[in-house]
Amino acid sequence: MPARTRADVPFTITVPDTVAPGDLAGTIGARDGDGHRATVRIRLRAAGPALAALTVEHVAVRGDRITYELVNRGTTVLAPRLAVHGEGVLGTVLDRAPRALPVRLEPGRRLRLSEPWPGRPALDAVEVRLTVTAPGGAHDTAGTSARFVPWGPLAAGTGGGAALAGGALFTVRRRGRRGPEGADVGEPPYASAELTGAVR
Repeated sequence: MPARTRADVPFTITVPDTVAPGDLAGTIGARDGDGHRATVRIRLRAAGPALAALTVEHVAVRGDRITYELVNRGTTVLAPRLAVHGEGVLGTVLDRAPRALPVRLEPGRRLRLSEPWPGRPALDAVEVRLTVTAPGGAHDTAGTSARFVPWGPLAAGTGGGAALAGGALFTVRRRGRRGPEGADVGEPPYASAELTGAVR
């Protein structure tokens, strides 16, 4: 191609019959003789019914964060929304209204995410529940139990000698309900992403 010129290059994409219906993503790349490369993203839809389905899995409390995984088990790209609720012995200790997460969850993809929890209780037994929704009717809820115990002051009060620094946390994982039967389109290796104040 001469300098300052443009070439229109037609191309054809063949989707294998084994691909599940839904949204697909890919790239087209071009490289010149000097090794310079340019890419452009493409999106297409494989024919078939559109199904929005997701699951929330592996919820756990780790320090001042709540970790969890989202899995897209449908055939459409999802824009999930997250609500968080925590109920302690004496009442509600955490209540966050649904908000959009800054992620796009493609069909079959798994994401590991975390939700910050500053100011968590020092002494309590809490039931944490995550509820995730997405346009198209996708919905799932999962939770975990967490016990917060200030081991340092307790150890010092018993005269044990060696004070334990910080606090100890015990969590019990509990799976949420599964998505619609037959909606599983496979789970490729997940991509990790950590949310800090809902920033990807």
